[in-house]
Amino acid sequence: MDDELRQRLEAASKACETTVFRHAKRTPAEALRAVADAAEALGIDEWDMYAEKGVVARLEDEVAELLGKPAAALFPSGIMAQQAALRVWCDRGGSRRVALPDLSHLLKHEEDGPRRLHGFEFDHLTEGPRAPRSDDIRRLSPGLGAVLVELPLREAGCLLPTWDELTALSETARELGVPLHADGARIWESQPFWGKPLAEIAALVDSIYVSFYKGLEGLAGAALAGPDDVIGEARTWRRRMGGTLYHLTPYAVSALAGLQERLPRMEEYAAWARSLAAELTRRGVRVNPEPPQTNTFQVFADGEPDQLIERGIALMQRELVEPCGGWWPSPVPGVAMTELAVNEVALGHDPARVAGWIAEIALG
Repeated sequence: MDDELRQRLEAASKACETTVFRHAKRTPAEALRAVADAAEALGIDEWDMYAEKGVVARLEDEVAELLGKPAAALFPSGIMAQQAALRVWCDRGGSRRVALPDLSHLLKHEEDGPRRLHGFEFDHLTEGPRAPRSDDIRRLSPGLGAVLVELPLREAGCLLPTWDELTALSETARELGVPLHADGARIWESQPFWGKPLAEIAALVDSIYVSFYKGLEGLAGAALAGPDDVIGEARTWRRRMGGTLYHLTPYAVSALAGLQERLPRMEEYAAWARSLAAELTRRGVRVNPEPPQTNTFQVFADGEPDQLIERGIALMQRELVEPCGGWWPSPVPGVAMTELAVNEVALGHDPARVAGWIAEIALG
């Protein structure tokens, strides 16, 4: 996308009266007022100090209880949380080899940070858009420091393993004595797929990272949950990597509010996504997975991304609604793709009407 098209797209987006898949538009002042209101409603009257005490401790206790883990620690970012977890496991095992999907966030979106900062060596647990199985661990050579499974695999349309596949993966990792860590950036959104309590899901892994700003709509931040001693060592790495900020209270307050207000609605988000995907399929628009396994899925359309963006701009200018985000090239030449993530705002729209808008863009 060239600068001129990007500027037109941004202008069309700003002129829209509503959106579908973005979080509700709020100015910084409005967002910070919401955090202040949440702090008052939650009875928060004490600041944390360098991630100790106060609402940070309250959040960590709540996350640990939700996930059935002995301890949890708040981090300013998921990137930092996961690197800390893997570093602890690898140091303990005396190996920097980590098995993970070739589509993992660590390999696709972290500027080679895990290797440069910690010296990790990566083995591909899976290649391409598929869920991991127990034999994926068995085929790797011995000496792994850790295995990372991304739940869901975002680059594959938020794809998840079945419960039996995940259970078998867990049993194999434990049989081989390899720590299993879960990238659970969207584990809140994944729970309805399995229909199991969060603690039962988390029990299949040795440690898990969760995000607070995606489906929970917090300001930022993440948590790492696992055994007491592992989380204790991860806290040390948090300090080493500069994550122990003077105050993390605003992030913790918004995370607690998200757990209270958004977590109970994850099944609604997933159900709305399935309804939308069914409407799109009925109109001849390709989606992946079909049906969606979480609140998020991919849409594919013939043509170049710029063509679809032009159609999207025209629709936004006419309807004053932003029906979807940008488009980019798919792995298949001549086919563009986008990602749709259902959150609170989408529930105020009729899936059939939204499908009509997206079909107009996708099919021309």
